[in-house]
Amino acid sequence: MEKTATFDRLLQIMEDLREKCPWDRKQTIQTLRQLTIEETYELADAITEQDWKSIKEELGDILLHIVFYAKIGAEQQQFDINDVINGVCDKLITRHPHIYGDVVAETEEQVKLNWEKLKLKEGKKSVLSGVPVSLPALVKAMRLQEKAKQTGFEWDNTGQVWDKVKEEVAELEEAVKESNQDEIEAEFGDVMFSLVNYSRFLNIDAENALERTNKKFQRRFQHMEALALEQGRTLNDMNLTEMDTLWNKVKTTEHL
Repeated sequence: MEKTATFDRLLQIMEDLREKCPWDRKQTIQTLRQLTIEETYELADAITEQDWKSIKEELGDILLHIVFYAKIGAEQQQFDINDVINGVCDKLITRHPHIYGDVVAETEEQVKLNWEKLKLKEGKKSVLSGVPVSLPALVKAMRLQEKAKQTGFEWDNTGQVWDKVKEEVAELEEAVKESNQDEIEAEFGDVMFSLVNYSRFLNIDAENALERTNKKFQRRFQHMEALALEQGRTLNDMNLTEMDTLWNKVKTTEHL
């Protein structure tokens, strides 16, 4: 009951804001769209940092957006929050026949395979059709590969995938030699796609791994800038050898 009361409190606040706040009253599903995307990325950042306090806060922001969209949907006589919740409940029950029916699925892979089969029965024309068009390319590559795997379109072992990575790198090197910019871009994309595939076999989230490296580079570079300032200089004043010395100093410091 306490959880229900908490959710009811949020719904009442949404009612109040929509009625009394000029900003909230003005919002539409279109104006909220970009804000929702930003909130999702903020949650992703908090997860990458394993910042539980921020994760809790960002989940609250996303929950607010869900309630906001449902409120607008109700105003437009399209759906309300109960329809949203019941819809996902019905979907979960339908797509988990191994829990709510007599289907047997004893492994994670069997569950995923059943999930994809059920979606095809629901009218999906392709196992890949559920991958959002607007996903960032790296995330989309991961999802496309995961979806394709459910049909059996998958390498047998990690060694085969690594061989494919080396093959794609060789093709990129050949394209670079020929100086065909369009072909270079195409082959570079193939290398990245094959590396994402390799990351899956290593049980690594490629997007998260790259973001960790982005954050590490940013942290180290800013540390370099600080060290340069301590010398009364800026990085622009230094040559590459001097900057490399600072970079190695930063790396050594981080390992302490």
